Amino acid sequence: VKGAVIAAVGPQLPATSHLVPAHPVAGTEQSGPDAGFATLFVKRWCILTPPDGADAGAVDRVRGLWEAIGSNVEVMTAAHHDLVLAITSHVPHLIAYNIVGTASDLEEATRSEVVKFSAGGFRDFTRIAASDPTMWRDVFLNNKDAVLEALGRFTEDLTALQRMIRRGDGDGLFALFTRTRAIRRGIVEQGQETAAPDFGRRASESADSET
Repeated sequence: VKGAVIAAVGPQLPATSHLVPAHPVAGTEQSGPDAGFATLFVKRWCILTPPDGADAGAVDRVRGLWEAIGSNVEVMTAAHHDLVLAITSHVPHLIAYNIVGTASDLEEATRSEVVKFSAGGFRDFTRIAASDPTMWRDVFLNNKDAVLEALGRFTEDLTALQRMIRRGDGDGLFALFTRTRAIRRGIVEQGQETAAPDFGRRASESADSET
């Protein structure tokens, strides 16, 4: 979230300081310095959100820093950043927290088989839902307007999907799944993900082989 940061930090800085917020779109569900690794930012996007009137030289220096460690750099306004990330990151995290919470609520009805028979899709939701709850609470509250806007659109689309299933609209479902599959291919082609993420399977297999 960058709009709230600029509003809070900007007025506290002396006139000789230059504020150039940056958001590296990289990382895992782990937090803290121990979660870092050497290639964390390589070929990943880093978004700079300089406020109006920011010093061009300062922006160039920050850009150079991120490019030096391998990042692709994009510059946009804080408001646009917060809207884009609400769609691509914040609401997906909210959905993950919710679906894992729903599974937990249904644990008694399913006799704990949700965990036992979890497939790749659900395991990936649990990976996202393992993210730092303090950080994500603050993200949702500080980007409230953009998150609610994106969540409203998602709710509308989910209702439309429910109607397709209720009506047995196979053609509509197929068209939606085909369109969203193309988005996945685009993410892989841009190097933001591998074609076959392991969803934690490799770690699990490694642990099994050591026992």
